[in-house]
Amino acid sequence: MKLAYDFHIHTAASPCGDQWMSPHNIVNMALLNGLDAIAITDHNTCANCASVMKVGRAKGLLVIPGMEIECQEEFHTIALFPSLEAAYEVERSVKEGLPSLKNRIDIFGNQWKLDEEDEIVGEIDQFLLTATSLTAQEVFRKVREVGGIIYPAHIDRQSYSILSNLGFIPPELGVNAIEISKGAPKEVYERNYINYQLLQSSDAHYLQDISERRHFLSAEACTIYEIFKVIDKKT
Repeated sequence: MKLAYDFHIHTAASPCGDQWMSPHNIVNMALLNGLDAIAITDHNTCANCASVMKVGRAKGLLVIPGMEIECQEEFHTIALFPSLEAAYEVERSVKEGLPSLKNRIDIFGNQWKLDEEDEIVGEIDQFLLTATSLTAQEVFRKVREVGGIIYPAHIDRQSYSILSNLGFIPPELGVNAIEISKGAPKEVYERNYINYQLLQSSDAHYLQDISERRHFLSAEACTIYEIFKVIDKKT
């Protein structure tokens, strides 16, 4: 079946995420845009994954728990997990590697924790918009150990991408998929990176940036397991 997706969406837990990026608003916008599956990928945290997943289940949208992890080499990766338990296990390791910096709300904005009613139930004090001490190899290994999949984020960008920082995709990472930004020329990257599963997601920090029904995956069913098989080229 053909699935419309957006696997790179931030909530108000990300310091750069708009305050209106709440569970109901995200799910409703995704459904309005005709999406079948989304992933919640806040910076170095899974704090709002559970609440968005609850709303998604109630409204018929598949929500995959995820995280945008900045590794020691200072490029961003997208990690998607088979369950919340797996997500939280990796989150603990990532947070242990973050520097002991308090978020500057006046500069970066709030890092809100939200429940399934869109109510603020807490705030993350530790600054999230920075790199963990885990190397890329360690991050990739930890995600895979819990049954997750991981791939470089927005490789077309001039900052915080694997290509801008390293200049190439290290073979030892075992990368099977890559992500490009919403506005990147897909045909160019399909031609130049034929050995990778190419994903195109929004990196939405605002509701209006969530993808419309434009990017598709062909999977046997709309489940995390079947989607992971397609993304990670598993048979």
